[in-house]
Amino acid sequence: MDIRTIHNVYFLGVGGIGMSAIARYFNTLGKNVAGYDKVSKPLTLDLVNEGIQIHYNDNVKNIPDDFKNNEDTLVVYTPAIPQSNSELEYFKLNGFQIKKRSEVLGMLSKEKRCIAVAGTHGKTTISTMIAYFMQQSRMGCDAFLGGISKNYDTNYLVDSESKYIVVEADEFDRSFLQLNPQKVIITSVDADHLDIYSDKNDLKDTFKQFINQINIGGKLVIKAGIDFEIPKRDDIEIYTYSLNSDADFKAENIRIENGLYVFDFVGIKGRINNLKLGLPGLLNVENVVAAISMATLSGVHNDEIFNAISKFKGIQRRFDYQIQREDLVYIDDYAHHPEELKASIGSAKELFKDKKITGIFQPHLYSRTKDFAEEFANSLELLDEIILLEIYPAREEPIPGVTSEIIFNKIKNKNKILITKAELLEELKNRKPEVLMTLGAGNIDELVEPIKKLYN
Repeated sequence: MDIRTIHNVYFLGVGGIGMSAIARYFNTLGKNVAGYDKVSKPLTLDLVNEGIQIHYNDNVKNIPDDFKNNEDTLVVYTPAIPQSNSELEYFKLNGFQIKKRSEVLGMLSKEKRCIAVAGTHGKTTISTMIAYFMQQSRMGCDAFLGGISKNYDTNYLVDSESKYIVVEADEFDRSFLQLNPQKVIITSVDADHLDIYSDKNDLKDTFKQFINQINIGGKLVIKAGIDFEIPKRDDIEIYTYSLNSDADFKAENIRIENGLYVFDFVGIKGRINNLKLGLPGLLNVENVVAAISMATLSGVHNDEIFNAISKFKGIQRRFDYQIQREDLVYIDDYAHHPEELKASIGSAKELFKDKKITGIFQPHLYSRTKDFAEEFANSLELLDEIILLEIYPAREEPIPGVTSEIIFNKIKNKNKILITKAELLEELKNRKPEVLMTLGAGNIDELVEPIKKLYN
């Protein structure tokens, strides 16, 4: 199928971060774009303002008439949409061309030299950093990102003159096997999505399969020291990166000056001294080492990196400062895996050593809660005060016996409470936090503005 000849593109789950980037792509091409999503949110309102028709009730009557021609309409859906969705059923029964989001992204990525960022953590930050460095250089790129870049206020970047495209290679639903990239970063292969993979070895085998899909003559950059055996390939270049251990790409002389991380980057294309990163946490120094590695391997010059890095503003919901006052710091973060929680809370403890840190965590998925209850408890114990919310189910049906209580009961810190999302604001009225964090990948982001209003 030549998707460029399609006139109408209809999205089921259009407000998803990955889906919305593809919707923006087709809208930029001048296609007729519309879609359904369960709820209205800032991202869907942005899409509407950009000319995309969106409705929020699953009903075939809400599909615009010009999208009911099955010869001229491509339907794109996300796995978060249940098979019982009446609009999806309508499109199936009437012979429409229907593609998963990952299939469409795979097709789009073949049109240019694809740089793909894979791994169970860090994909969004690193891919956004790479896209930023490419855009700030003479190389340019298209990019489909898993978060909203604060520099560009979007998750889709376009440069028709560039030969590169930057994408996140998502392991969920084995989606990244739709890609045949030219260059790949792998950040981590920790156990996750055990609702999809039978065990950690199944996940690792799928990452090996993904590496084997790198184009001949391509490049792989992988974090040094991770528990993963790289499949043998003599037809690609393989490099390692690290925060500070021995690797092809690494950071040296890491220090904090005026509240910013300053470090030297050492890579195969030389050294870049005194780089200043405006993002908190050593994890982001490691992320930017990975991003600079790939950017320099893709033709970005060292001086272009030096000039751009201090202006990188980060990504919405990635250690995202909402309030910064002497009496209160409020940070919102997407962390939803135990390792991500550990990194995010660790960054806060590193920055605010003498302050009490209160974290509000909303677990994401019943399956992930069941698989990692012990690990979640261990990560949350890094907090001084823990406010635990009920599980956000996303695409899943409940699992008997699996509630937030199984995490709560394993937390040894006595400064903990388990409440509903609806009870949170009333609970916060009785508290005076010093550093407050909202953590999770569900709909906890709906609380950000009400919390800001409460404390402003």
